[in-house]
Amino acid sequence: MKLSVIGTGYVGLVTGTCFADMGNDVWCIDIDETKIENLKKGILPIYEPGLEELVKRNHAEGRLRFTTNLNEGIDESEYAFIAVGTPSDEDGSADLQHVIEVARQIGRCMDNYLIIIDKSTVPVGTAEKVRQAVREELDKRGKGDVSFDVVSNPEFLKEGSAVEDFIRPDRVIIGTDNESAAERMRDLYSTFVRKGDRVMLMDIPSAELTKYAANAMLATRISFMNELAHLCEVTGADIESVRRGIGSDSRIGNAFLYGGIGYGGSCFPKDVKALIYTLRDYGFDAKILTAVEEVNRNQRTYFIDRVVRHVGENLTGKIFAVWGLAFKPQTDDMREAPSIDIINGLRDRGASFRAYDPIAIENARLIIGDRNIEYVTNNYDALEGVDALLLLTEWHHFRKPDFEKMKDLMNEPVIFDGRNQYEPAKMKEMGFAYYSIGRS
Repeated sequence: MKLSVIGTGYVGLVTGTCFADMGNDVWCIDIDETKIENLKKGILPIYEPGLEELVKRNHAEGRLRFTTNLNEGIDESEYAFIAVGTPSDEDGSADLQHVIEVARQIGRCMDNYLIIIDKSTVPVGTAEKVRQAVREELDKRGKGDVSFDVVSNPEFLKEGSAVEDFIRPDRVIIGTDNESAAERMRDLYSTFVRKGDRVMLMDIPSAELTKYAANAMLATRISFMNELAHLCEVTGADIESVRRGIGSDSRIGNAFLYGGIGYGGSCFPKDVKALIYTLRDYGFDAKILTAVEEVNRNQRTYFIDRVVRHVGENLTGKIFAVWGLAFKPQTDDMREAPSIDIINGLRDRGASFRAYDPIAIENARLIIGDRNIEYVTNNYDALEGVDALLLLTEWHHFRKPDFEKMKDLMNEPVIFDGRNQYEPAKMKEMGFAYYSIGRS
């Protein structure tokens, strides 16, 4: 099959590459000329495990092509995926300007039937706006007789495992009002979903809402556990024990029930905001999601306050090691990462930092800057002469470090663990002052 993917960020590049790897002919299209030229050379704009190899192989074998020319891709395509960004606007709503502009560009160049697929995370009603934009451009060209369908096909990719998620999806949501388009979409995804029950057909508004609902539910679980974690600390309970206790309930399950410093990334923060905005726009008070957002924001402040309570309000002359900068492991994504607020909050009190992340340092440097912070290429190099360690991202190789070596390197054996990686009793036994989340 022949398809175009407009936008080469996380969603677009993974989508296009995985379809190409199954034998389809794919055009990946972007307005960023530098990005496109780099992709042709095998230089990716993102870090995602397994993706670089797939991009290089499929490009070399001619199934995956990159261009800045939308016409070039649309002319040959049966499907066109819109996979551009929908960042939060100032009021929290999803900014759809890029989605609608792509729709207009498609309408300006398409001459034959096309299935136009909203892959970007978009609020309810976006498909109709896309349909209207395409139709207006076709009418301007005197091409009003050219037919097309708009389909909602939200993505459910986790950064760090996006390739695996696409190749072996839990579900494929297809929102459409046309039975023929539904069957064509089934056919397109057939190589990924041998079990037909993983393809879920529904109306377009339901498909559009499903993505927001999923992310908001997961964000709610995170904030719920973090709120319980505060109660655990003052009562002597252990949030890890509570997690195991409720996670064993088949109605609840274990996923996203960990105490920590909150969620970040490109999806949860903006999608919670967008759903709050949508609810309010339709006259509803988003009480639960407003609280979810507030708890998540306050969790970072709580972590800063804990450091200050131990070290003191004036942190001038204090140096902290930071292990982990990205919002989660297996990605270089710094969007809404808790490390940003925590470092800035402590830096405003005079603190300096020596920071390590295996992947995200270059992106962190762009966002956090170089003021009072040194970036190092080894996690133990970050510990030399520091007054405490802040563990902010749970990279795997932080789980079993050499604690004796750490004590020798550090000025004070103090760890503030924002991801609950170690056992409090063992840390005390080894001579560390150890602070985690929700464990007394």
